[in-house]
Amino acid sequence: MAESFKVEKIEEKVILVGVSFREGDDTEDSMTELAELAETAGAEVVGMTVQGRANIHPGTYVGSGKLQEIRQMISDLQADGIICDDELSPAQLRNMEKELDCKVMDRTLVILDIFAARASTSEGKIQVELAQLRYRLSRLTGLGTSLSRLGGGIGTRGPGEKKLEMDRRLIKTRISQLKRELEEVRQHREVNRGQRSRNHTKVAAIVGYTNAGKSTLLNRLTGAGVLEEDKLFATLDPTTRKLKLDSGQEILLTDTVGFIRKLPHHLIEAFRSTLEEAKYADLIIHVVDASNPQREKQMQIVYETLQNLGVSGKKVITLFNKQDKLQEQENMKDFKADYTLKISAATGTGLEQLKEILEEVLREDKQFLEGTFPYDVGGQISAIRKYGELVEEEYREDGIYVRAFVPVEMYQNLSGKLQ
Repeated sequence: MAESFKVEKIEEKVILVGVSFREGDDTEDSMTELAELAETAGAEVVGMTVQGRANIHPGTYVGSGKLQEIRQMISDLQADGIICDDELSPAQLRNMEKELDCKVMDRTLVILDIFAARASTSEGKIQVELAQLRYRLSRLTGLGTSLSRLGGGIGTRGPGEKKLEMDRRLIKTRISQLKRELEEVRQHREVNRGQRSRNHTKVAAIVGYTNAGKSTLLNRLTGAGVLEEDKLFATLDPTTRKLKLDSGQEILLTDTVGFIRKLPHHLIEAFRSTLEEAKYADLIIHVVDASNPQREKQMQIVYETLQNLGVSGKKVITLFNKQDKLQEQENMKDFKADYTLKISAATGTGLEQLKEILEEVLREDKQFLEGTFPYDVGGQISAIRKYGELVEEEYREDGIYVRAFVPVEMYQNLSGKLQ
């Protein structure tokens, strides 16, 4: 049943359409990004047009004059359809298709198409299908009236409305099924998080704008073997890997789906369990593409998305990645971060300093323990090695002398066993 709901792959020649609300806003950058999204989805961009307006036209996205201009562009450039830079309402979609007599798509549809192509795990596929169905269901809303106006009795109106209701029912049934499956995934994640907490294992969530180099960083640090491509949303499925630091301390690194401007709310809802890895992490590693001229805007979008997910009060390490792509060194700052570092995940530059910062952050959450364990409780040393940082260990006549940093929750138990 899942197959029948897949969004068809876009292989058309398309014209991009956007609306700019004021001079100097980020519409131009958003349109450039939309072009990249369209190409990633398999479309050929043959034209682009932007209308300056106080607000989006509620009925047709752009005004009637701009619609005529777009109709002419479609004819001149032999385009198959258009892609609008914002999510269209069902009415806008319907009215534009009627006016332009061509396929009308929006930013959300294109992103969903890319996600559908990139999802490889069962969880990723469930999340993408759920987002697609929610999007499709919202597009079916309100179509009943237009179908009833078609006339023609049994041949049109009746079957049309009947099919619509059947579609609605099928989609709602499938959505309920997918939500149940996602709930199981969420519970499984919570069990894993509880296990990590009991094991005193700290977790760092790697976040960033799409294509900032998160997967490359994870691979370089842990040998995770995650797909690396210079493409938007090259990897969707979260990967968690263990990183062992020089002191013996361990930390789990979790890669998350890339953020983007105007990230569709259908996707945020569907991917909430994945995105919430950042919410439950102990610290955030924010990867920024330092070579991208829009890095400031991209950083802002990442922080806004984190805020929407309820991520707050975490230590943030910002990595200005892709230093190898810069022609000259620039002064880069992130006032929201606790630590900033210039790195190149591709070449490995700066990654030793990153490990030192991680050691420092992990140590901040631990208490210093010093004393001698009697030999009959010497087994506690292995727990210190596993969950803490053993600075010094010396075997003496009366027992094992240690100096170590241990998790706060272990300190009471361990200190009670010292001589």
